[in-house]
Amino acid sequence: MQKTVEAEKLFELRFPSRPERLCLVRVLVKRSAELLGCNDELTDKLVIALNEACMNVIQHAYKFDESGEIMLEIFNNGSQIEFRLTDHAELIDLDKVKPRDLEDIRPGGLGVHFIREIMDDCDMGHLQNGEGNYLEMRKTIY
Repeated sequence: MQKTVEAEKLFELRFPSRPERLCLVRVLVKRSAELLGCNDELTDKLVIALNEACMNVIQHAYKFDESGEIMLEIFNNGSQIEFRLTDHAELIDLDKVKPRDLEDIRPGGLGVHFIREIMDDCDMGHLQNGEGNYLEMRKTIY
């Protein structure tokens, strides 16, 4: 993530790759967005995007292995709120990470679509030395 000098790390949270821990992530994202001045609509959208992103890590990267760890970092660069998720799961196939066709009506599978709709910018890749994956997301504060 390209952080400017004035970027401030608000939080770093490490948590096990367990779906029931996402309630804590949602509270942290909501409160961080509110403190940075995001309106209610944007705050709710950010909570959805981060919940979906974390669930994708749990489901697709860790394959529901609860021994995995996820790290969430939240940054304020003044005009944007930035999120970075890091895992130490097997490397994901980046070419397979794409939104499902919205015409394909069935439960689940819309996380990538929601994330791309909500965020201004997303970048994902592999950590150095193949030690896991990252997802960086940015949204202008309004």
